[in-house]
Amino acid sequence: MPRSVNSVASRARRKKVMKQAKGYFGRRKNVWTVAKNAVEKAMLYAYRDRRNKKRTFRALWITRINAGARLHGMSYSQFMGKVKANGIELNRKVLADLAMNHPDAFKAIVERVK
Repeated sequence: MPRSVNSVASRARRKKVMKQAKGYFGRRKNVWTVAKNAVEKAMLYAYRDRRNKKRTFRALWITRINAGARLHGMSYSQFMGKVKANGIELNRKVLADLAMNHPDAFKAIVERVK
């Protein structure tokens, strides 16, 4: 009996990877082995950076809150400590937005916690 290989599934799998490699430079877009490696590496970078994005945004928010708090004579750690102690349940994302785009509202929060 001849050897049976599921070439339909194999071709579909290759086709899926080649579609993902569309737009890559040079042989990465049309040579199977190179494209497979490029797509695999891209997926690893995407997975890693979805997690890194959360870190970088948190760092950005902290920087913005710190800048806003220092305009009113407080450090970031003092400000956040007093926010938590006073039971203000605004997260860093919202506080950073207030510090950047609504300085009057941020000033009201600072005055309330002082």
